[in-house]
Amino acid sequence: QTQLVESGGGLAQPGGSLRLSCTASGFTLEHFAVGWFRQAPGKDREGISCLSSYEGLSFYGDSVKGRFTASRDNAKNTVYLQMNSLNGDDTGVYTCLAAHDCGNIAQAQGIWGQGTQVTVSS
Repeated sequence: QTQLVESGGGLAQPGGSLRLSCTASGFTLEHFAVGWFRQAPGKDREGISCLSSYEGLSFYGDSVKGRFTASRDNAKNTVYLQMNSLNGDDTGVYTCLAAHDCGNIAQAQGIWGQGTQVTVSS
């Protein structure tokens, strides 16, 4: 079965860190670009990062640039999103997307995970 599963969400304090995982089954994630999206309550879904497949390129939205870092562990068929210096605006459901390239990620076309909740609160 082809699917993506996110994990690692939870409650973090302002200024804290979390690391999200996006693990693929049924296909090799190394061959795909992987993007992360988030949706805060009452807001539209926001694309926050894209990690290309072979070129080693990464792109980040302005709201997370310098704080969030995406990386791969091909042996685990997993992409991570390291989130540092968290604040309340980072609260939301985080979802990963695998697609042919970051252009497809930007169009939200590909294989979606089910999402994981991140809450930043003291």
